This record gives sequence, structure tokens and C-alpha cells, in this order.
Amino acid sequence: MIPTQVTLVEVGPRDGLQNEAQPVSAAHKIELVQRLQAAGLREIEAASFVSPKWVPQMASSAEVMAGIARREGVRYSVLTPNMKGLEGALAGRADEVVVFGAASEAFSQRNINCSIAESIERFRPVVAAAHAAGVKVRAAISCALGCPYQGEVTPDEVERVARLMKDIGVDHCGVADTIGVGTPRRAQAALERALRHFPLAEVSGHFHDTYGQALANIYACLELGVHTFDTSVAGLGGCPYAKGATGNVATEDVVFMLHGMGVATGIDLDALVDAGAYISGVLGRAPVSRAGKALLARRAAAAGA
Repeated sequence: MIPTQVTLVEVGPRDGLQNEAQPVSAAHKIELVQRLQAAGLREIEAASFVSPKWVPQMASSAEVMAGIARREGVRYSVLTPNMKGLEGALAGRADEVVVFGAASEAFSQRNINCSIAESIERFRPVVAAAHAAGVKVRAAISCALGCPYQGEVTPDEVERVARLMKDIGVDHCGVADTIGVGTPRRAQAALERALRHFPLAEVSGHFHDTYGQALANIYACLELGVHTFDTSVAGLGGCPYAKGATGNVATEDVVFMLHGMGVATGIDLDALVDAGAYISGVLGRAPVSRAGKALLARRAAAAGA
């Protein structure tokens, strides 16, 4: 069942950078996107049209979307929490918009003051308007394998949200381990529930690496035939609601694993490592990616030999 080709959705420019305390300029974000698409990424989550009051790092999203030198065959997606966000996404010529709902009732209540059902119902007009404009809608189910408030999240809870998302007409369902507590069999169980409501090509996994389980979880989902995963260059990101939660699994690490398995990604690993080194330099720290650090060290050793 292991796929021969995998699509990676690069979420570093949005999900990876949104929690950074230091400001990252639009020019640096644009350069990151350019480097990522030059490395072969064809799915890039580039921005988020949310209130800058709540997510200051995304205040430059319109400038970023306007500044990208777009490449044919690359899909640029943005997060849109409401109709105002969708207006920004359409003005920015987004190819895909992303809506989100938690699998944990406690998470939904604590963070957006409403139930899961209410939160998803708010997206119904967003989905309809996006489709009317010819834009694909991807849904993300957050806290699908664990919640910082509730603790364990069951597959039944994941399936409930997948069903609600299907009911409002979303095209794709992503299952996200937002705080990185999932393990392989639990990851499989969660994605199997999404697969009851969406075709294989429209289900994806999103894993954080807090407990070092992200690559194992991806491999477990590959065994189900799932062939789309969110990843973040240089391991950028984190969850502000869960202490100790690290970023999304590093794109470089996933590409190294897949290429070692003979699975095609269309991504140039060396160019990807350069992109990770670039944004890490902007942030003033080393890449989190283990593969990235190892390959940079190998280059340095070869240059000094």
C-alpha cells in the first residue's frame, strides 16, 4: 500500500511563521516562498487572512500574496477563518483556502468560545463563496490526536468533525496532531475515520514532532495509502496552547525519509535545505530539521577538506 509518489504541502510560510515572536518582513516571507517553489514544492500554504490583532505575524499577508512570482503548477493556499478572510484570500488570488475545526470540544470552547458544531457552521458561507469563485476548500481538524485541555481525543470525535466538514461541502480533509502527542496506530485510526467520508486523494496528515513521533506517524499513514502530508521547512512552528509543543515535522526530514524509500516527491533536497538555512538565518537560529543540519554539516566538512 505504500504510495510511489507523495505530495507535501509546505506550511512553513504560514503555520510555521505565525507563532514567531520576532517580526518577519514580507520580503523575507516572499523570498522563502520563492525558494520553496524553486526546490520543487507544488503546494504552499503562503499566508493567513486573520485579524492582525490576534496573529500579528500574518499582518503582511496581502503584501506576500501580491509579491510572490507565481509558478505554473504551484497551488498557493491561505487560511481563512471567516468571510472577511475569504475576501482577502480572493483579492490575493489564492488557489485554495483552508478552514479549521477542533476535534476537541474543550479546545473549541476555550479558544473560540463556541462548540465544534457552531464553529464549523460558520464556515458554511465561506465554503459556498469559495466554490462560487472556483476556489478549492481544504479543512483541517486540529487536536485530532490529543488536546492540551481535554487530553486524549478519540477516533469517534475525529470522525464527527470529518462528517461535519463534509456536510458543509469542503473538498479535502486534513487530520492534524496539533500538539504532537500521537503515535502510529492512533494516527492510523484517526485518518481511517476521515477516509470514511473523503476519498483517499482528499485526506492528508499533519504531524508535529513534540515527542519525536512525526516520521513514524507519517510512515503509518503511508501504510494506509495516504499520500499527502503537511510539512514545515526547517521544522518551523509550534502550538501556543501546549507547553513544549514543537513545530510541524521538518520538510527536509520527510523528504530524506521518502527518497530513501524510493518514494518520489519532485523535491530537490539540496535546494530545500538551502531554503531552510535561509529562513533559519533570518530568525537567527539553526534549523530544527535533523536532515537539514546533517547535510549542512556534510557540506561544511567537504568544503574544508
